Amino acid sequence: MKKVLLAATVSSLFAVAAHAQSSVTLYGVIDAGVVYANNAHAPGSASSGQSWSVGSGTVSNTLWGLKGSEDLGGGMHAIFKLEDGFNVNNGAFAQSSELFGRQAYVGLQSNQYGTVTLGKQYDSTVDYLAPLSEAGQGLGNNLAAHPFDNDNLDNSFSISNSVKFASVDYAGFKFGGLYGFSNKAGAFSDNRAYSAGASYSNGPLSIAASYLQINNPGQGDNANGAVSGSNNTATFVAARQRTFGGGVNYAFGPATVGFVYTHTKLDGLDAINMDGAYTSLSGNSLRLDNYEVNTRYALTPAMSIEGAYTFTNGSFNTSAGDAKPKYHQFSLLADYDLSKRTDVYAEGVFQHASGGNGTVLGDAAINGLSPSSTDKQVAVTVGMRHRF
Repeated sequence: MKKVLLAATVSSLFAVAAHAQSSVTLYGVIDAGVVYANNAHAPGSASSGQSWSVGSGTVSNTLWGLKGSEDLGGGMHAIFKLEDGFNVNNGAFAQSSELFGRQAYVGLQSNQYGTVTLGKQYDSTVDYLAPLSEAGQGLGNNLAAHPFDNDNLDNSFSISNSVKFASVDYAGFKFGGLYGFSNKAGAFSDNRAYSAGASYSNGPLSIAASYLQINNPGQGDNANGAVSGSNNTATFVAARQRTFGGGVNYAFGPATVGFVYTHTKLDGLDAINMDGAYTSLSGNSLRLDNYEVNTRYALTPAMSIEGAYTFTNGSFNTSAGDAKPKYHQFSLLADYDLSKRTDVYAEGVFQHASGGNGTVLGDAAINGLSPSSTDKQVAVTVGMRHRF
């Protein structure tokens, strides 16, 4: 009898130990606020004018997810993440009908070498360069993204069918890469994606660089490819998209200043995503160079302000003629922490567009809002965020 009790006790201890080595975490962010925008003109609508609305994810993406880790021994872990974006106003999916439209992957993590994951996940631009930009810093700042989020620093889309490697931290240096398969028989390169990036942090200094290329992003003939247009998240419908850039941040006590440069080149452009709807914009090529200066300052442990200025210089080539679109955008955000999980914020954004030569590229279009009916747009929002 004693042997039976001893065996049962030992088995229970092993079960408790095994349970302690595994974890599953529920997490998320809910962001809601009142948003004012002037000259708003929703794509496909005949009306335009001032817009007052309750916005979802105006500053930070509203999302929830599950992530987990199991200790396999020898410094190895099995990991997974399932993440969904949603509209807090009506509960609808943010990525069309996709349950986990932001991320869904499983993989192995080594404490010595790095992590390999498979599934739907973000590219190296999001992982390495975006944290140095105003749109990707911390929980993000969606309104401050570069026009149309043309460089994906605001993680407008993730890569399906992808395999990704992320290194461990080597004294502040990290690197990684991703490959997204087309998953189409007989068309290996049709709607595939690949990217690479690296970053280095040492005390107050942080630097990063990345590259992303997508063949046939958003194309309807391969909706199951790396970047699909069927869920209205692909930024462009084009024959090819290439994006590269670099950035640097430096901290001076409670202040941080940064500079980010990105270059996006689109070949065989067919359409552009504006406020979740595709607007036809056929052309031979579109080039957009983004120059961003950003700053953050902690007034108190609970109160901070951050701002950014971005100049975007473009060139649009078509058979009917060329255009030289340019954008000047200013943003200023004040944030106050009510607790470690809850904060309130107020933000203002101004954008001025020019040189569109009669195309939609000449209309101001602050990220996440209906584009302006003129070359100028102002947006103001007051809201709150809760993290769990």
